[in-house]
Amino acid sequence: MRIGYAAGAYDLFHIGHLRLLQHAKEQCDHLVAGVVSDEMLREVKGVESVIPTVERAEIVAGVRVVDQVHVETTPSKMDAWRAVGFTHFFKGDDWRGTEKGRRLEEQFAEVGVEVVYFPYTAHTSSTKLRRALDALTAPPLDPTALRLS
Repeated sequence: MRIGYAAGAYDLFHIGHLRLLQHAKEQCDHLVAGVVSDEMLREVKGVESVIPTVERAEIVAGVRVVDQVHVETTPSKMDAWRAVGFTHFFKGDDWRGTEKGRRLEEQFAEVGVEVVYFPYTAHTSSTKLRRALDALTAPPLDPTALRLS
């Protein structure tokens, strides 16, 4: 049985998240979505989630292709593997060839887990959505500050 694991923050759930989960399900019998907790987002990425962990986990659990949700409370993907026992780890190809991607591949190779990369949806990301939200909520510019002397 192929048990897949697709980890992410899944904050501001968007088409890239959905496509990752759909592609992952095509490659396995049982798909577990790893939802990174608010605490881990703060610690690892220095980012505050917009949607709290419990709600993000519920949203992801409601996606038809997801069979199970695991909330990640440590930064180690090996801890997630020990808790879930997946055989395949799915990630966006923005990790391919990076130091963290190579390290992950090496760690998982030792326990027989295959790392599978999927196309990263560059035109939509939680980071871009955060920036757009920030721009919408930013105070208006003071027109007098724009005057040239």
